[in-house]
Amino acid sequence: MARIPLSTTDDDPAMKPLVEKNRSARRNTVNNLYRTLLHSPPVTEAWFQQLNAVRFGTQLVGRMRELVIMRVAYLNDAKYQLRQHIPSLALADGVTLEECHALADWRPSKFFDAKERATLAYVDEVTKNFSVPDAVFDELRKHYTDRQIVELTVLIATYNMHGHVLRALDIDLEKVHQQYTGS
Repeated sequence: MARIPLSTTDDDPAMKPLVEKNRSARRNTVNNLYRTLLHSPPVTEAWFQQLNAVRFGTQLVGRMRELVIMRVAYLNDAKYQLRQHIPSLALADGVTLEECHALADWRPSKFFDAKERATLAYVDEVTKNFSVPDAVFDELRKHYTDRQIVELTVLIATYNMHGHVLRALDIDLEKVHQQYTGS
């Protein structure tokens, strides 16, 4: 059960532009994460801008973004994140359900090409250890420009933050997404 009640500011005229911005960008709904964040309008606005920048304002392709987001979610046991992305967002960006499940333990899987494996190794290091061994970074560098490495790193850090907020506040998942329970 959520530790912070969902905001009821949806009807507040002062909040209407922020609520509508979130609704229009999020499948015409204001999900429980944003309804929790709405307790602090400046934080909600900053969060919205950050998430949109790392998801839609980079040179990273959608499939790679989804692989990264889901791997971070598995590492952080962020079930809300997984349920938001599996199946709808992941499938829309070309990740199969089998690949989604394989991300829980990607190394022995038959999925993922060399670039994806280098990326997932990087995700693991950034998420678990904060620092990255040279060998892991050198492998990553073979596949990405400097800009893309910065974008990838900020994507990983952002979704780590995302998962930490979701778990710390124990935000409840919307009922429409409860069909996925993890692998």
